[in-house]
Amino acid sequence: MMSLTSYLVLAALLFLLGVFGVIERRNLVGLMISIELMLNSASINFMAFNHFLFPGTVTGQIMTLFVIGLAAAEATLFLAIVFAVYRHYRSINVEQVDHLRG
Repeated sequence: MMSLTSYLVLAALLFLLGVFGVIERRNLVGLMISIELMLNSASINFMAFNHFLFPGTVTGQIMTLFVIGLAAAEATLFLAIVFAVYRHYRSINVEQVDHLRG
């Protein structure tokens, strides 16, 4: 059986991997995947704290469902932006996109 510390270390590693991806990636899809990793690490924290600190409640599960809904909405909007950027610049490289015009 894993302890709370194990889950927190796993979530911290996922979050740091996501931050590293946001800093290092130049591709918009890679940025989106990195942001999703950070949201998943927050979900692991919610579930771990709920399981170990308040085992009889479902607060962690509810918060995780909100995070999943937020991630779905974020992915939808982000993909729409990626399509618009690709249509205009013919690239999804962040460094080639200097500004967006309406």
